[in-house]
Amino acid sequence: MPALFLGHGSPMNVLEENRYTEAWRKLGSALPKPEAILVVSAHWYTRGTAVTAMDHPRTIHDFGNFPQALFDTHYPAPGAPNLARKIARLLSPVAVNLDQEWGFDHGCWGLLVKMYPQADIPLVQLSVDSTRPPAYHFELGRKLATLRDQGIMIIASGNVVHNLRMARWQGEAEAYPWATAFNQHVRDQLAWQGPAEEHPLVNFMQHDSAALSNPTPEHFLPLLYVLGARAENESVSIPVDGIVMGSLSMLSVQVG
Repeated sequence: MPALFLGHGSPMNVLEENRYTEAWRKLGSALPKPEAILVVSAHWYTRGTAVTAMDHPRTIHDFGNFPQALFDTHYPAPGAPNLARKIARLLSPVAVNLDQEWGFDHGCWGLLVKMYPQADIPLVQLSVDSTRPPAYHFELGRKLATLRDQGIMIIASGNVVHNLRMARWQGEAEAYPWATAFNQHVRDQLAWQGPAEEHPLVNFMQHDSAALSNPTPEHFLPLLYVLGARAENESVSIPVDGIVMGSLSMLSVQVG
C-alpha cells in the first residue's frame, strides 16, 4: 500500500469542494482499497504514544465557531482493536497505550470523508508524542512500514507550514515569502534517504524559515512517519500543493 501525507487545512474542507478535496477524492478512487487505515494526526498530540483500540470510535468535533453542518457530520468507520494491538507490538519497546476514549479527530475524518465517504474501512489513529524529538517519529515510521505489506494504508495528516497567528483570513491571500521558501525546502528534500540523524527534514528546524513556518511542531511531525515508512529508492510524488491564508501549506505527499 502507498503511504500518504495530506495537508488537511481548515475543517471547512469537509463542507467545501476545492482542488485539495478533489485531490483527496482522486486518491481514494485511484489507489488500491486498503484492508485498514492507520492515521497519524497532528490533532492528537499527547504525552506518550497511544493508539485507538475500541470497536466503535466516536467522531470528534475538535473545533469551534464553524457552521452547524460541520458538527452534524459524523464518520462512523469501524475501529480495529486487533490492528491496534499489532501496532503496539510493532512499536515495542515503546510503551503504547491502547486508548478507549479518543476516537477520530478532524485531522483524520476531515480527509477520509472525502477519500472514503462510505466509512466502511477499519480505522485506527496513532497519537504524536509531544515529548520526543523528530528523529523518534521518523523511526516509528520505519517500524510501521511493514504494515504496508499487509494491505494497511498509512495516512499522516498535518501541514508542513502551519502558522495560524499570521494567517490572512480574508480573500485570496498571497503566501508569505518564508512560507513559500520552507514549503519548497520540504519539496526539495522529500526524496532524500540516509540516516535519520542526517535527514534534512528530520532536522527541519535548522532551516531559516522553520520557526515562522512551524511555531509549534505538531503539524509537521506527521510527515516524518510517512518518510520513515518509505522503502529504499521508493518513488515520491506530490498529488497537490498550495498555500492558503498566506501561512498554511496544503502540500500532500505520496510514497509508493
